[in-house]
Parts: sequence; structure tokens; C-alpha cells
Amino acid sequence: MGNVGGIEAQSSEITLTYKAVLSNTGSYDPATGIFTAPVKGMYYFSFSGHNQSQKSMGLRLMKNEVQIITVFNHPSTKHFDTGTNGMNIPLNVGDQVYMRLRVNTWIYDNLNYHSTFIGHLLFPF
Repeated sequence: MGNVGGIEAQSSEITLTYKAVLSNTGSYDPATGIFTAPVKGMYYFSFSGHNQSQKSMGLRLMKNEVQIITVFNHPSTKHFDTGTNGMNIPLNVGDQVYMRLRVNTWIYDNLNYHSTFIGHLLFPF
């Protein structure tokens, strides 16, 4: 993310694009928000999402259009909430991993990078 402000998915899910890329070996495309595995192996992915208390936030870590793990924050009052999750995932060459924002939910970010998406190779097979 890295943008100041929020993104809301209203009638359909949105693939999140993280514009502030702090490190990239070329496997992540910031234009599409998709990480493509360059080699077969075990990868670790984690994500965080920040939201304003008046709105829900629902994030899904996807692999080739299949949900792997998720996090959901329900609306609360007078504060911000952050949800995180992470997992080791075996990938083949060309597998795609990305984040989706659920319908009728919201995610917020600013220059402090509260909402992140991280992935890296642990070891090749």
C-alpha cells in the first residue's frame, strides 16, 4: 500500500497493490499486486492490515485464486485496529500469491506503512 488514505471494496473484491516496495528481487509486480514464484520451493508470506474503527477489514492471502489464510476485523469504536497473519507456502515456478480485500470492507495506510505484504523464499526444492 504505502498510500495515504483508504481503499474500500464495495461490490467486488479488490486485489491490493502495494506501491511502496521496500525490497523486490523482481518477483513482485507493484502494478498488479501479484508475487510470481521464480523457483520451486518453500516460501514465507505475511501481511498486516490497518483499518479505521468504524469499518470492517477483511483480507485474504491468495495462491492461484484459492484462499490460503485470512484475517477479519469487525468495526469497533474510537480507535484503529490492525490484523496480521502469515504462513509457509510451497510454491511451484509460476505460482501467484497476492492479497485480496473482501467485499464491503476497508483497509487504511499512511506513510508509516501500517498495511504490508511480505514474501520470500525459505529454501528451494
